[in-house]
Formats: sequence, C-alpha cells, structure tokens
Amino acid sequence: MSAPRIRSPRELKQQRRRRHHRCWDHLVAAPLWPKYGVNLGTLIRTCDAVGACIAVPRLPWIQEALAEGNTLPKPACVHWTGRDVESWLAAQRATSTIVGVELTDESTRLGDLPAARRRTVMVLGHERTGIPPEALELVDTAVEIPMVGYGSSLNVAVAGSLVLYRLAGLL
Repeated sequence: MSAPRIRSPRELKQQRRRRHHRCWDHLVAAPLWPKYGVNLGTLIRTCDAVGACIAVPRLPWIQEALAEGNTLPKPACVHWTGRDVESWLAAQRATSTIVGVELTDESTRLGDLPAARRRTVMVLGHERTGIPPEALELVDTAVEIPMVGYGSSLNVAVAGSLVLYRLAGLL
C-alpha cells in the first residue's frame, strides 16, 4: 500500500465552488450573544468553508473582533442584526428555519440533524448562559452535540462549526 498523496493548493481550488456564494442565500450563523471575540473569528472561517454568512449584533467591540479574526483573503459575509436580537430573530422566521444550538428536553442529536433544505439561521447563545428563554421560543429546532466527557458543553465556536458543517451537508 502506498502513502497517501497530498493534494496541491491548485487541485483543492479546482474542486471548490466556482463562484462566491450570495449573501443570505442558504445558511446563516447567528452568534447573537457573543462573549469572546476569538469565537467570531473562528466562526467566520467556518462560514467561509461551508458557504454561510454570519449575523451579529451591533455592539461596540464586535466590529474590531471581526476585523482581527477575519484572516481570509476576501471580506467575510457579515450582516448586522441591530441590538434587539430577539426582534431580528422573530423577523427571520418568515423566510427561514431557525435552529438553536442548545440543550433542551426536545433537542435533536447532531447526528440526526438533516442538512438544511431551505434558508436556515443557526443561533448560538451566550458562552455561559446559552440562548435566553424568550429567544428559545423562536427556535424551530434545538440541536445538541452529544458528549462523553465531564464538560456539559463545547466552546461556542466549536459547537457552531460542527452544526454548520452538518447543516451544510458536509458531515
């Protein structure tokens, strides 16, 4: 058996999407209660990888965090929700399925979550307190990531990245 051959950057580029995705056309990551700027940079990279956009509240520190975290050669697809994120989320329900990453009694396991078939907004909560109850009422489906370790949850950026890959049909 021969050693695996590593594909060149040119080969990888040829296998990828020919054109950049249009904003808002299929999948949106929405970390609506961000706590750490580094998580936003990680999510921007994942959004680019799966062809998604990111929607964030207009808070004073977020624009700088996005600029620092976006190490991509092209600008990321970023949209602003405004400060009233619950109203923004309620408005999204008219055109989108809302998927919340949260531990609830009715949560779907990540492995059972189907790929998004229509425009989908994936909502991420606060790093410690999760999605607030008033916003959780706007979620169509809650998804949980099974864990066997001692922790009760993953870092927001890691959890969001896993769910984005699943919703994009890449896992």
